[in-house]
Amino acid sequence: MSLVKERERLLEIIKQKSVRRGKFKLASGGTSDYYLDMRPTTFDPEGANLVADLVYGMLRDDHDVEAIGGLELGSVPIIVGAAMRSRGRRPLAGFVVRKEKKGHGTDQKIDGNFRPNSTVVLLEDVTTKGGSVMQAVRAVRAQGAKVKKIITIVDRLEGARENLKREGLELEAIFTAPELLG
Repeated sequence: MSLVKERERLLEIIKQKSVRRGKFKLASGGTSDYYLDMRPTTFDPEGANLVADLVYGMLRDDHDVEAIGGLELGSVPIIVGAAMRSRGRRPLAGFVVRKEKKGHGTDQKIDGNFRPNSTVVLLEDVTTKGGSVMQAVRAVRAQGAKVKKIITIVDRLEGARENLKREGLELEAIFTAPELLG
């Protein structure tokens, strides 16, 4: 299946499984009459495969990128899927940034296959204002890594692109909220 057809099919799945209507408080602090809960899509066998194909397709020719990561929890299935898809091609290591250290074990803020001073792409499920992904940006930058860009499944178009641009970051979205709501 072509990436165009995969994108069309993923749009159908997201509309069916991940768009919720009602009154919701967002992580950004705002409220909305819709909520995009991407977990039913990213944990669905077909949805997970389509997301992995599309994200890897956005990265496969970018030879500067050594690893992909993101803030727990929404980015985890995206990271795992894209890292698996990269096997045998141009491998991309995966890592996750914790919101808080665990306080036991290795007590790492960043877990997985992260290397300081590397070039990474951060992944998000839904981006509103960019505040959540900036937690991950700060953590990897503190370790000397360069964040090349951020890829999100859905940009709600509520300021993330502009806020991230002020931080020297590009946001690339597979979809925008109006595509899902229309």
